[in-house]
Amino acid sequence: MNWITNYVRPKINSMLGRREIPENLWIKDPETGEMVFHKDLEENQWVIPSSGHHMKISAKERLKFFMDNGEYAAIENPKVVVDPLKFRDEKRYIDRLKDAKAKTSLEDAILSVRGTIEGLPIVACVQDFAFMGGSLGMAAGDAIIKAFEIALAEKRPMVLFAASGGARMQEGILSLMQLPRTTVAVERLREAGLPYIVVLTNPTTGGVTASYAMLGDIHIAEPGALIGFAGPRVIEQTIREKLPDGFQRAEYLMEHGMVDMVVSRLEMKETVARLLKILMHAPVAQVDAPMARAASAPAQAGA
Repeated sequence: MNWITNYVRPKINSMLGRREIPENLWIKDPETGEMVFHKDLEENQWVIPSSGHHMKISAKERLKFFMDNGEYAAIENPKVVVDPLKFRDEKRYIDRLKDAKAKTSLEDAILSVRGTIEGLPIVACVQDFAFMGGSLGMAAGDAIIKAFEIALAEKRPMVLFAASGGARMQEGILSLMQLPRTTVAVERLREAGLPYIVVLTNPTTGGVTASYAMLGDIHIAEPGALIGFAGPRVIEQTIREKLPDGFQRAEYLMEHGMVDMVVSRLEMKETVARLLKILMHAPVAQVDAPMARAASAPAQAGA
């Protein structure tokens, strides 16, 4: 008889018992490899403290950090035809939609809400990349247009957080038709003199970049966000030239005039609120250091 195996160990196990250890207690920084405790990361809005790397977050989490007291009223998405083309690849499109809805608890890739930031009433749209890559289909297009219509009717500024791989291939030409439709909605808001601010997050690509994501009055990007139409490998293979390092990243685009500001998620709410108050001719407090840095960065880059 092995007394260590058969006697001592069972007694230790019986005293301590077995505990299930939750997974993902520690999250690895993709830039430095540093391990960060998930609670600390959540409290820091999923921005890694040491490197400043911005993790992807859900639409609901983003609104929790962005809206006053994390409170907002969701706008119901319009009902559209599901799977109009009866599309099937490795699995049926309708099954992919069911999986995405179960994963995100959203009806589609867009979550539109009414709420306030620093007391200013706004309409906000957030794309959730976890819902089929934030792809733009008929449901998402209708949700964006409805949000613009509400902003127009209630004379509220519009803030849109873009995160997308582009148009939804399972809806073919019907998804591409959302580009001109959303562009018209942007123009109607502009004609009414209401501000439209776009926050470009990682990634913002494809047809979304070719439409409403690059039509804002002001474009703000999160640090390190990938922003472009086609991916760098596709562009290199097409033009047969080597592209500059990071040429589709937020910082490079700001230096070359495609983005107005690169702002940390930790400073996003106060930055957007200040800009909207200026554009809406509302009282604005004295400009603080983070805002001053963001505003002066393009001038310093060109110096």
